[in-house]
Formats: sequence, structure tokens, C-alpha cells
Amino acid sequence: MNSSLKASDNWEAELDRTAFRYHKICCWVAIVFNPLFGVADYFNIPAHFSDFMTIRIVVAILTAIALGFHKKLKISSELLVLVPVLGISLQNAYMYSVMDVVSLQAHTLAYIALFIGVGMLALWKSYYSIIVVAISIIANITMFSLFSHLTTSQVFANGGLLTFTVAVFSIILIQTRYSLTKKELIARYALEDSNKQLAIQKDIIEEKNKSITDSINYAEKIQTAILPHYSSLQKCFPESFILFKPKDILSGDFYWLNHKEDCLFLAAADCTGHGVPGSLMSMLGSTFLNEIVNEKKITQPSTILFELRERVIAILKQNEGDSKSKDGMDIALCKIDFTNGTLTYSGAFNPLWLVRNDELIELKANKFPIGTYVGERSEFTEHNMKLEKGDCIYVFTDGYADQFGGPKGKKFLYKRMQKLLISMKNDSMEQQKKMLETTIDDWKKNVEQVDDILVIGVRV
Repeated sequence: MNSSLKASDNWEAELDRTAFRYHKICCWVAIVFNPLFGVADYFNIPAHFSDFMTIRIVVAILTAIALGFHKKLKISSELLVLVPVLGISLQNAYMYSVMDVVSLQAHTLAYIALFIGVGMLALWKSYYSIIVVAISIIANITMFSLFSHLTTSQVFANGGLLTFTVAVFSIILIQTRYSLTKKELIARYALEDSNKQLAIQKDIIEEKNKSITDSINYAEKIQTAILPHYSSLQKCFPESFILFKPKDILSGDFYWLNHKEDCLFLAAADCTGHGVPGSLMSMLGSTFLNEIVNEKKITQPSTILFELRERVIAILKQNEGDSKSKDGMDIALCKIDFTNGTLTYSGAFNPLWLVRNDELIELKANKFPIGTYVGERSEFTEHNMKLEKGDCIYVFTDGYADQFGGPKGKKFLYKRMQKLLISMKNDSMEQQKKMLETTIDDWKKNVEQVDDILVIGVRV
């Protein structure tokens, strides 16, 4: 409401300033050029030259007074221009009333020029035009009845009708200019007001975004603190890497390490969503895994995943088969027993890959998630392998393989990822990490990262 009133005040004030500029021009025309036109009177109607010049000078003086003192006298822009317009109208009415037919025809152009000039320069409401035309008609009738010896038909035939037509045209012209100018100013100030509102909203949004971003950045510090430090993995496997590239500041992917007795538990998990929702799930997942292993003393990967699934279903209040609640996580979990030199793996959708010599061995995951799903609540399958020196073990989420890019904008895919890992079997794990990162960056180039990326590799 207040902004609308302010916009209205703006365009009305601007319209008044524009009108003053035009009306000042009208005043200067009356002050300077109206007396100069009296030179023509000396040659055309010498008998009335002194009378005409006196009237012209009076009109010029009155106009000059109005123009010079309009601020002190608080004369509006409409009243300012009415002084010369009405003065010249009355002047012409008297002049034409004492002319003969020939002179009347010659000076009709002067009257027409008056109305055309007013039509081009006056910027006022239509009733001012009607007032000017009405006073001009009354003045002409009065003057012709007092001083002229011409008949009405002679007056109309020798310029009166043409002058009246031009007067009506000037009213239409003034009203059209006034209306167009008014609409243009309203539109311009409405646009400016809209832009100001947009700027205010932009500032509000930017402030909120800054507040949200600051909160997310702080949450990222908390999430990072919960994630195991790479040094924990490096102590067990000097030849190892963790490639972790969140799509947003916060990540729905997380990795988990737990060194218990002579075993290392290693997991790569992908929670539903990414960003803030995914990060909340990731922190729940990491906390639950620690509780299951450290407090409940469960060490079998399949049982750990079963317990993790039960906790996720309980904490999220999921009902089995409820299609509206699909929150959960995919995970690859393995236990590496250093004493026996064995690998035990269980997974929910996320497999484990082991590169041995020129072969990639895949330990497949179960096709149901950590969370509710449609179907019987089955046990997780457990895979056991004897490890050999030089074996490279990889657990990961789907973000790397699902990244779009390349010459045709397609997914990177698991097959291409497998070939890449096999090709790097003799490289150090640090070199492998750099190659994985360079490859995916070259693959996506300017394409937006579609998901969180997590790949963990260790060499036995």
C-alpha cells in the first residue's frame, strides 16, 4: 500500500516537472515571438498596427510576470501556460474582428499555428483544452458581434471553420500526449518500484542464503569430525586412499572405519539423497555402526548390516512395504582379519571389487537396502576370501560410475571404472587416487556433478 502511494507520488511529480518544461517553452514563445509577429501587422494591417502591438506586448508582459514569479505565486504548470494561451486567444479574437476578408484569410494561419503549438507543447488534462477552446469561441463571437462587419458565413468560409476543426484536433492531440506520457511514467515508476522490491527481496534472500550456508558450513565441520581420519586407515594399510568428493558442501555418502582387536572394519555407504538430508542419514549410519560394533560387540558383517537395518527402520518409523518412506542407505562393508589374512564382506546394493593380477573379482551385494523395502526381510549374504599379498580391495558408492560426461554426455558406468582399476594395478594407491580424480574430472568437464563420489582403495 505504501509503495503504491509512493510510486503514484513519483509519477505525478515527474509529470508535473515534464509539463513545466514544455509550458516554459510556450511562455517564451509568447514573450519573444508574439511581439515579433507584430512586424507583419505593420505591413498587412498598418491601420491597426499600434493596437495590435499594444495587445501583443501586454500578453508578453503578463506571460513574463507569470513565468518569473510562478514559484513565489505558487502558479501550477497548467495555470502558467493558460496565461499566454488565453492571452493570445483573446488577442487573436480582437484582431480578427477588425479585419476584412482578405486579412482574415491571411491571419487564419496564425490562429491555426496557435492551436497546433498548444497541441504540441501543452501537457494538461482535457478539461483545460475545453476551457481554452470555449473561451476562444466566446471571445470570437463577442468580438465579431462588437467590431466586425463580416457575416457569420463569411467568417466560417474564410477560416473560421478550419480554425474550429484544428482546435478540436488540438484537444485530441493534447489528450493523447497527456495519456501516453502518464502511462509511460506510471509504467517506468512501477518498474522502478518493482526493481526496488526485487532488490530488497534479493538482499533478504542473500542474507538468508548466507545464514543457511554458514549453518551448512558449520554442519560440514561436524560431519567431517565424525568421519574417520585418513590416518586411521593409513596405519593399517600404508598403501591406501580415500577419494571423497561431495556433490554439495554436506554429503550423503560416508565412510566408516573401526579397528577392533586384529581386524579392520571398512565401509562405504550411500544414504538417500545428498546435501543436508543425506548428511543427517550419514551421521546416523556412522553412529549406529559404532554402537553395533563397540557396544553390542557384533563383528560379523552380515549381522552388523542386519542390526543397522533394524535401527534405521526403527529410528525412521518405517513400516515394511510403505512405499511413501524409502529413506535408508546402500553400503559395502568388509572385515579384514590380519591374523588369518581373510576378507569377509556383506553389502546392500554396493559390491566389493578385488583386483588380483589382471583379474577383477566382484563380491556381489544383496539387492535390498538398509531400510524398509517391499518383500521378506532377508538375511544379508556373507562372502569370505583368503587374501594374497598385492591384492587391491575397493569399496565405493555409485556416484563415480553414474557421473555424466564424455563426448556423448553419458554415464561413466561400472565397466569403464573396472577397466580403469585393472589398468592401474601396478600403480601406487596415491597414484591411483590421482588417476581416478583426473579421469572423472576429464569425463564430466563442465557437466554438473550428479551425486556424491566415494571410492576407497587398500592394497594388502
